[in-house]
Parts: sequence; structure tokens; C-alpha cells
Amino acid sequence: MDKGATSSKSFQTHFVDIHEVLPEEEEEDEGVIKMEDKVVKKGLHKPVKLRELKRPQRSFSRQVSLETGFSVLDREAKAKDERKVLRRSGRSFGGFDSAIRVGGEARKGDFDIFRTKSTLSKQNSLLPTRKERETESQRTEGANGLDESVNNSVPAGRYFAALRGPELDQVKDYEDILLPKDEIWPFLLRFPIGCFGICLGLSSQAVLWRALSTSPATKFLHVTPFINLFLWILALAVLVSVSITYLLKCIYYFEAVKREYFHPVRVNFFFAPWVVCMFLAIGVPPMLAPAKLHPAIWCAFMGPYFFLELKIYGQWLSGGKRRLCKVANPSSHLSVVGNFVGAILASKVGWMEAAKFLWSVGFAHYLVVFVTLYQRLPTSEALPKELHPVYSMFIAAPSAASIAWGSIYGEFDGCSRTCFFIALFLYVSLVVRINFFTGFRFSVAWWSYTFPMTTASVATIKYAEQVPSFLSKGLALSLSFTSSAMVSVLLVSTLLHAFVWQTLFPNDLAIAITKRRHVKEKKPFKKAYDIKRWTKQALTKNNSVDKEYNGENEFEYELQSGHKQKVEADSIWS
Repeated sequence: MDKGATSSKSFQTHFVDIHEVLPEEEEEDEGVIKMEDKVVKKGLHKPVKLRELKRPQRSFSRQVSLETGFSVLDREAKAKDERKVLRRSGRSFGGFDSAIRVGGEARKGDFDIFRTKSTLSKQNSLLPTRKERETESQRTEGANGLDESVNNSVPAGRYFAALRGPELDQVKDYEDILLPKDEIWPFLLRFPIGCFGICLGLSSQAVLWRALSTSPATKFLHVTPFINLFLWILALAVLVSVSITYLLKCIYYFEAVKREYFHPVRVNFFFAPWVVCMFLAIGVPPMLAPAKLHPAIWCAFMGPYFFLELKIYGQWLSGGKRRLCKVANPSSHLSVVGNFVGAILASKVGWMEAAKFLWSVGFAHYLVVFVTLYQRLPTSEALPKELHPVYSMFIAAPSAASIAWGSIYGEFDGCSRTCFFIALFLYVSLVVRINFFTGFRFSVAWWSYTFPMTTASVATIKYAEQVPSFLSKGLALSLSFTSSAMVSVLLVSTLLHAFVWQTLFPNDLAIAITKRRHVKEKKPFKKAYDIKRWTKQALTKNNSVDKEYNGENEFEYELQSGHKQKVEADSIWS
């Protein structure tokens, strides 16, 4: 009986409840306690097993946690009438708590970290209750604190450290990103600002074929103006489609657009839409527009370009993390060549002073960019060691400068020829190294490298008008057909990658890098002779250790033998 009493006491202490009980459940708890007492009394006559003590009791399933703020019974009652809805948070894309955080910054598969903030607030308003929103915020406290790397600007040096390639669009092997690499991202996230390069290539071709159809130097070719009309309409249609798509990206994924703006290479492509519009105004077919355009067209296209130019040039001039020697790359010519294109359009509308102003600003900054890139300063990390079609950007600015000067002053004089000869020399220096331009994967950004070749062709046609000769005309034709062939090859490649292979828009890994590096750089594998050297050192070290160990043993043996001899001598004397 004593054993049964002690066992019953231990059994009763097991059911002590220290949790707070809500008033609405007091009656149920009293009934449960009475039933437990009966069970205890019956259990006095039976031996208590250890398994029964460890077995969970049903009474604890009715306990209410103070952290949730609502009853389990109420939730079960509401579950019958209301259908459970998945939360609209970003984690629903990757599963609840199924992803691994990247250094406490974000959850993989959570594409909402790049969504526009207003869109996220609308989604959060659709959550079931305020209590669940509070628990949701507690669970995502680390992820919201982590969004600092997404919302804040990423330093320019971080792009250079985490990315590689001429366009800085490939993530290094030892870097991790905020989004999964093995999952297809939404289309708008995969649509880069570099798609405006397609518009640059087509619109510049419209300008080229207008020059071929109207220039006295190429009159013997009898080029039909309908080619200009077809290319102009095609360029306009592509510009409208690309602009609408990227505008949707700005609406739904504005955080990704900000990432592209802070990218040291892609920031220059924000000038591209306005340069394309000015190209279309310059290359408009004569049958569609009068000879002299309205000045409002120049104001509409050059205004946004000029304000963006003030922002970028101010960063170059004021220094800081985005100074020119830090972010300079061949794509920086896009932010310069627009001044010369704007000067050409200003001369078309009759505003000569505005044209001279833009030409001066563009030429001054072209010299600075050209010298910075030509010196290859240690801080200019954007220039890769291997040559690439990106180097054709060096041709665009001097070619456009020569055309703009001739358009302003009405003749292709000494200054125009100087700029043209600089562009021609750079063109030839790239052509002789054609083998270095092979071995690179296709990218949409390649389109932006076609308009420098087209601009050089138009400048050659202007030079042939001023200096008519067999050599100048032959050079103009060869450069023109080369640029047209390049655009045709890129157009076919783009269509194949878009509709046949469906690889035109891969995951844009460049915008998903972390603000800080969390993974240590992996050391490269040592060479064979290094391994041999290490083994030799290890063997010699082991031999030296064995020798020391043997020497210590001999020393200890001598000490012991000497001690024995001393003891024997003492015993003899005694």
C-alpha cells in the first residue's frame, strides 16, 4: 500500500497545471479534472507503468497559449465556415519556412523582396486578422531587417566584387544570391534594361539607310527609301513593346529597377530610350515628316536625358563611391553619345546654339571618359582583361561628334574630320583583333554594340560627300554593309533564342546579389608540385619528431641508469 500511495502521489503531481485558464473554459476544465480524479482512484489498485506516465494526456490539448491571442476552440469553429487561405506573403512562393536564409538577408524563392512597396502593402492588407499579421511580422523580423540589402543601394564596389564578365552579369562561383538559381524567375524580373539595345541597333539602321537613299555619294546605288521606312516602323514597334514591358517592371518590381540603376554598367542603359527616340526623329522617312522638325520634339526627348545626365555627371564630379575612376566602363559612352545625337537633332529643328552647347558638354566628358578608360587605372575594375564587343563603344562618341559638327556648321571641315579619323583608327584597331571577340555567349546587350558601327558608317558617308573618291565611297559601302550584316545576324539570333530555344531571358542574377558577402572565397586547388612539396615537408617533420622522441627516451634512460648507480653507491657506503 505504501508503494501504491507513493505512486499515486507522483501520478497526481504529474497533472498539476500551471497555465492560465480562460474564463470561458472553466466549466469544461472542472469536468475534465473530475474525470481525472476518477481515473486516479481506479489507478490506485493497479501498478503504474512508466509508459503511462509518459503518455500525453488529452486535457493538455485544450490549453490555450497566451502568445496566439485566440482560442483553439474558436479557430476550429471558424474553420468549418471559412475556407483556409494561404498567406499572401512572399514565403508562399517557396513554402512555409522551407527555404534557407542567406546570411539572414532573405528567403530563397521569395520574389516579393523586389516588388514595389505599394503592391506589398495591398497584399498585406488581405491577411486574415491582425493577430496573424503580428505573428507574421515576428516570424519575418529577420527577413524584414534583411531587406535593408534590397531596399538600400548596393555599393558599386560590391558589384565588381560579386560579378564578372564584360557586362557584369555573371555571378562569381563563391557568391550567393537572394533568389534561387535553379528556379525560373518571373518574366519581368528576367527582363533587363539592356533590351533597349535592340532599339538602338534598329533605329540607327533606319538612320543609315536614310543616308544611303538620300546621300549624293551613294546615289549610284539607287537605294529605295522603302527600306528606311520598313526599318523605321520596325524600330518604332520594338521600342513601344520594350518600353511597355519595362514600364510594367517599374510598376510591379521597382526594387529590381533600383538594383539596375545602381549597377555600374546598366545605369548607362537608362539613357538608351531617349537616344533611340532621337535616332527615330533623325531617321524619320521623308514621306512621313517635313524637312524641318518642330522644336517640341527635341525638348521632349532631350529633356529627360539632360536631367539624368546632370545626376550621373554630378556623381562623377563630386567623387565618392561612384566617382568616374571607380565606375568607368565602355558602356559609359552611352551617357556621352546622347549629347552628340541631341546636337544633331537640335540642328535639325533649327536651334544651333543649343546644338553647340550639347556638343561642347559631350566632347568635354568624352575626353575624360576616353582618358580614364585608356589608362586602365587600377580602380577601373569594370574593364575585363579579355576583349569583347563592348569595346566597339569607343567608336560611337567620335563618330557621332563628327556628324554633329558637320550638321551644325554645314560642312565636314577639319574638326569633323579629326573626330572621324579618331573613330576610324579605333575601328581598325578592333577589326584586326577579331579573334578576341569569339568565345562569348549571346546576350541581349550585344545589340547596343551595333549602333557604334552604324554611326561610323554614317560618318564615312558624310566624309565621302565632302571628299568624293573611289576609296572614300568604297569605305562607306563596306562599313555600311558590315554593320547591316551584323544587325541581321543579331536579329536572327535573337529570334532563335526567343522563340526556338527560349533562352533569350535567363535569370538575371546580377540584380540578386547580397549587399555584403557572406561566403568566404574558395581557395583554388594547389598544383601537383605544391602537393609534393607538402608531402616532403610532412615527412621531414615526422622524422624530426621521431628523432626528438628517441633522443628524449635516451635521455630518460640515462637519467634512470644514473639514479640507479647513485642508489647502489649510497647503499654500499652505508
